[in-house]
Amino acid sequence: MESLARGGTRWKRFAVVMVPSVAATAAIGVALSQGALAASFSVSGQQFKLTAERIEAEGFTQYGAVDSTAKGVKPVTVVGMNSADIKGLCQSVVVPVPGFGDVSMVLGAGDKDPVVAKKLYVDADVLSANATFKNIDIGVSVDDTTKGPGPHKGDKYLPGSFAQQAESAVLTDVKQRAWATTAGTFKLSGLKMSVKTGKHECY
Repeated sequence: MESLARGGTRWKRFAVVMVPSVAATAAIGVALSQGALAASFSVSGQQFKLTAERIEAEGFTQYGAVDSTAKGVKPVTVVGMNSADIKGLCQSVVVPVPGFGDVSMVLGAGDKDPVVAKKLYVDADVLSANATFKNIDIGVSVDDTTKGPGPHKGDKYLPGSFAQQAESAVLTDVKQRAWATTAGTFKLSGLKMSVKTGKHECY
């Protein structure tokens, strides 16, 4: 499919770009329920939050999918990047412990030297950022994406469904609520981790 937008494209809030990808997951859920797609990959079912001051990505792909959990399926937008340099990364997860209360695990990295990731995929259901894309294609079939890493092996997506891709992307003031993150390599410079009682999240 030909691109609906070309060249350098800038959106004030990246959340607008997610809408078609998330909407496409309704059809995927139906296909799963009818047995048309296998649900072999299972995530923990525990969501976590991510923030980043700045992400510079080469090779960007985004498409709708579902993650399988013990409690059912979760519709997500999958963001894939061939490579990414991430400044000011924060990741937090709050785990409710029966009889004890909430326990928060917070990870930080990339304050000085950036976090470097290769073949990075993030499965998110909430995402906002300021974004600039280079040579973006909106409305391409997920099976025909060539600029980014393409669909992740094992992802449950509807063949031929909506996707978008770009040669590169710069995202700032990034906030995500995610269910899974995978990467071929993930180098965290200046890694810090803390465990605290109560609810302590990145945002």
